[in-house]
Amino acid sequence: MDRTITLIRHGKTSGNLQKRYVGITDEALSSDGKLEIKTRVYPKADIVFSSPMIRCIQTAKIIYPDQEPIVIPELRETDFGRFEGKNYQELSGDKEYQSWIESNGEAPFPGGESRSQASSRAMRGFEKLLALSQDYANISVVAHGGTIMAILSNIFGGDYYSYHVENGEGYTFDLSHDGLYSGLCTRPFNR
Repeated sequence: MDRTITLIRHGKTSGNLQKRYVGITDEALSSDGKLEIKTRVYPKADIVFSSPMIRCIQTAKIIYPDQEPIVIPELRETDFGRFEGKNYQELSGDKEYQSWIESNGEAPFPGGESRSQASSRAMRGFEKLLALSQDYANISVVAHGGTIMAILSNIFGGDYYSYHVENGEGYTFDLSHDGLYSGLCTRPFNR
């Protein structure tokens, strides 16, 4: 059976509005984030998966109120370590932050994960959801920006950051019955 997979980044949180590194902090959606999700139109889903973080679960329940999302722990956001909860202004002048920037984001976050560690974990989560959704045609996944970038750069190749997506937006692609991915399409999910 051919399957359509939609990856959706969770709605905005107060940390997102302040451009903070929000990874392992279990931050809820802001009121603006909830409203923005409610004003968009998303594709139908036969099965819904989510990161364990409250911002993703809340987003999934707003978009798909009649479905209980299946939580996949490996779909959580990157552990930003010492940078968690801070923004670039607060980190300017920090030698470890500058070193991380100069590595194009590939160095591990001090006390946290590296991009390759987070990407490997996200792909394990993606493989789990593929196994659990074999009998469904329309699959939706609510996760994080880093998780989405990791999955898509692993599947389609190219630069990790080229798959950046704003809050409440995402990508849709097809998985054929023979396991080939195709048809990557950016979805702003506008009104």
